[in-house]
Amino acid sequence: AVVSTQSTGTFDICSSFANMGRMHSGGKGISASALPYRRSVPSWQKMTAEEVKDEIYKLARKGFSPSRIGVVLRDSFGVAQVRWLTGNKILRILKSKGLAPAVPEDLYQLVKKAVSIRKHMGRNRKDKDSKFRLILTESRIHRLARYYKTTRVLPPNWKNASATASTLIA
Repeated sequence: AVVSTQSTGTFDICSSFANMGRMHSGGKGISASALPYRRSVPSWQKMTAEEVKDEIYKLARKGFSPSRIGVVLRDSFGVAQVRWLTGNKILRILKSKGLAPAVPEDLYQLVKKAVSIRKHMGRNRKDKDSKFRLILTESRIHRLARYYKTTRVLPPNWKNASATASTLIA
């Protein structure tokens, strides 16, 4: 794709796409994997939509996260995209059965990371870089929690306290 940029002194205006940067680093990477254009179920697909849903329920009851369920379905059962087969995403399928996780997965992973950094800080008091990374991670948690509260995914009184965070992870 040809990108036309127009220089306007202090910054460039890019007409084909916006370079959205990372939250706490200088990166503006745009590389990503691309899905096939055709959204139909592949001819080699053996599982039916009901079989896939049953497998999703079984994996969710074992405690797998939605993304991990997708990885298992892809690697073990050859399901390229659950959405193409069932018409719904994994999380929506789980919500319909009441098996969705209470805390969104991205927020859960950030809280897990903060707990791990905090544990490291308990052993290594002088590690200033870890302290800085903990501050950045917690700011991401607060920003994401604010978003989930406004979209009513989390209750408005949800708080991320460091004392309760380790119980959330366990």
